[in-house]
Amino acid sequence: MGNQTILVEFFLKGLSGYPRLELLFFVLILIMYVVILLGNGTLILISVLDSHLHTPMYFFLGNLSFLDICYTTTSIPSTLVSFLLERKTISFTGCAVQVFLGFAMGTTECVLLGMMAFDRYVAICNPLRYSIIMSKDSCVPMAAGSWIIGVVNSAVQTVFVVQLPFCRNNVINHFSCEILAVMKLACADISDNEFIMLVATTLFTLTPLFLIIISYALIIVSILKIRSSEGRSKVFSTYSAHLTVVIIFYGTILFMYMKPKSKEILNSDDVDATDKLISMFYGVVTPMMNPLIYSLRNKDVKEAVKHLLRRKVFDK
Repeated sequence: MGNQTILVEFFLKGLSGYPRLELLFFVLILIMYVVILLGNGTLILISVLDSHLHTPMYFFLGNLSFLDICYTTTSIPSTLVSFLLERKTISFTGCAVQVFLGFAMGTTECVLLGMMAFDRYVAICNPLRYSIIMSKDSCVPMAAGSWIIGVVNSAVQTVFVVQLPFCRNNVINHFSCEILAVMKLACADISDNEFIMLVATTLFTLTPLFLIIISYALIIVSILKIRSSEGRSKVFSTYSAHLTVVIIFYGTILFMYMKPKSKEILNSDDVDATDKLISMFYGVVTPMMNPLIYSLRNKDVKEAVKHLLRRKVFDK
């Protein structure tokens, strides 16, 4: 107990000791953050202004874009500032808030992607009942439920983390207050926290993934039944963008939170560099790719953007 203390701040190690890399990452992340804001902001704008996009699919897509903006804003600005400062610290309270917001946004996105997969399943496999099943009375509670699940799950996880006793070591070997990096600093057994996180991951990450797999398996079966190649190509294009987003998102998140971690690694000060890079890919690259994937592979989005630009030109 002599080594235990009350921490008031954490030191974010990040890329300390590599000033040139910090400058490079600052420029890259800043550019990607601007693309995230512009791309996702545009998708939200056209989904609101264009009446042709007032459908369940774009309602969920608008939620996903807003979610990506919120998620990146919780961590990227502070990370950029830390690249420019010699003293890279964050208060204990600020770290707890960052853990809560990051985990809430991540959980919400998992559930939301599951809802979007169900929407595509109904649209392709049961089109005659689509307007009834995916009505406004259904879509709003589904989207709201995704956000509520994310907030509740993150609140539970965060409470268990902040109650851990922390020793004098306050160096987080990461760019931000990522929950696993914070847990490694505790001078107590974190097996209960790991178990709670495993249960939460199974419920709110793997269950939506299972729903996505089932939905797309049924979609593929329906597509294969279409006789014309043109018809198959048209239907495939309507869900291929979402499938690409799912693969990128779940590929990174499962690598981060489901891979086994030995006791030696958990107690070591040296975190595998791939963890940081994967975390950056999950937290920066994925939100940047989402609007690009949906806009480049979706004719409706392209037409809506062109219409919006033409209207701005004529207004001038």
